[in-house]
Amino acid sequence: MTTTYALLLRGINVSGHRKVPMAELRSLIEGLGHTAVRTYLQSGNAVFTTEGDEDEGEEHLTRQLEQAIEEHFGFRVDCLVRDAGYLAAVAEACPFPAEELEGKQLHVTYYSAPVGPEAFADLDPASFLPEEFRLGDRALYLYAPEGLGRSKLGEALHKPSRNKGVIATSRNWNTVAKLVEMTRD
Repeated sequence: MTTTYALLLRGINVSGHRKVPMAELRSLIEGLGHTAVRTYLQSGNAVFTTEGDEDEGEEHLTRQLEQAIEEHFGFRVDCLVRDAGYLAAVAEACPFPAEELEGKQLHVTYYSAPVGPEAFADLDPASFLPEEFRLGDRALYLYAPEGLGRSKLGEALHKPSRNKGVIATSRNWNTVAKLVEMTRD
């Protein structure tokens, strides 16, 4: 059975630190036996296909890729692997009018595990308006009209203490849509 996945790396190629060249990442993924490997942007997005059974799903691939990246590049990188169906479902479930917004105004934070509303119970949503967020399936949708860089809500949502033990990585809507497209090809 062939399955298409996206690999989302967290915190690489930022300000010259933790450099992971995309050509090397593609070669690394291919060296693990995966096929149709493509990358998108320098921020750590890859799409690949793999042969395998249900036991070798997202968690197995995440561990495999994290270990290979650490061995090859010499530092640990948190990774999330999500299959094509999940990526499409997250995009389709978006509670905001994505087609009416600029890509920089809408973001999805993908989580390694479900995160419930209790993680955000201390936030007063009204104090951040017009910014808003909604929870999804191992995902959080953030509407930030001025972009993530100026978002007070984004800053509050992504405090390291908020989701202890859960890996989180965010992508703007342009990247979300592109990864869905790439996993359909």
